Amino acid sequence: MQKVGMTTTIPVEVVYAAGAVPVDLNNVFITHANPQGLVEEAEIAGYPRNLCAWIKGLYTITLQSDDIKTIIAVTQGDCSNTHALMETLEMAGVRVIPFAFPFDRDYDLLRLQMEKLMTALGTTWEEVYRAKARLDRVRRKVHELDRLTWQEDRVRGWDNHLFQVSCSDFEGNPEQFEKKVDDFLAQLPGRESLKTPLRLAYIGVPPIMDDLYDYLEERGARVVFNETQRQFTMPFPMEDLVEQYRKYSYPYGIFYRLEDIEQELKKRQVDGIIHYAQSFCYRQIEDLIVRKKLKYPILTLEGDKPNKLDARTKMRLDAFLDILR
Repeated sequence: MQKVGMTTTIPVEVVYAAGAVPVDLNNVFITHANPQGLVEEAEIAGYPRNLCAWIKGLYTITLQSDDIKTIIAVTQGDCSNTHALMETLEMAGVRVIPFAFPFDRDYDLLRLQMEKLMTALGTTWEEVYRAKARLDRVRRKVHELDRLTWQEDRVRGWDNHLFQVSCSDFEGNPEQFEKKVDDFLAQLPGRESLKTPLRLAYIGVPPIMDDLYDYLEERGARVVFNETQRQFTMPFPMEDLVEQYRKYSYPYGIFYRLEDIEQELKKRQVDGIIHYAQSFCYRQIEDLIVRKKLKYPILTLEGDKPNKLDARTKMRLDAFLDILR
């Protein structure tokens, strides 16, 4: 089966409908044995040091993957640096299919983008809706896992993050991933409640450091809301696929995202917010809007290269948790 790389979440139903295997390049990069080495390889090739590490990781991981010759790159609704990533990959012989989420969430424009993607991959609406039914079954189980995180305190913040972020591509095999979710859910009834003194929200792109959730839980705080990761699960069930990706908030403006965030903060009884911003990302500017609109204590964290939490970040987290207490 042909593997198709993705720079972020796209209508993955189209890829499965075409008989291909979607690969979220972000997940492959961050779980690589040496993600920092991938970043350095891109810098050796000529990528600037003052550029988002995710983009550099995507570049190297694509070139190192013998079986990924096609990628779908999101040109609107994600990272503006994706344009240059596309060009450097095209120069290396990779086939690049552009996909754009319309800024104003226009229904007709989004449908047109989906149809162009279907034409590029060679599939039909009938096949796409068949794939949607297959994926929605798995999504419903991950929605239940999310509910068990905040409503019954059964799921750790890291597990919530991991299962939800994996819904971007379902790890290339929806049935196998579904079994993994089933096995995890089956363990939960016998598990003790994870009640922690502090309940946190994590908003922004998924973190580039992998020990944040563990560090918080060691100090009596647990993430009960992962904003972007939850969006990857398509948390608003819709019969209409176009409408489903209009409701999906990540690629659209900050004010639309905040509508969903505010509802979830209240519902999940959150004490404070961690707003993660990737170094050299335009989304850092949105932090000033987040702070004005959300009436909660907020700690803004910035991450650069794939690594563990540094001493300064740990001190800031400790101080934030002390304030919340």
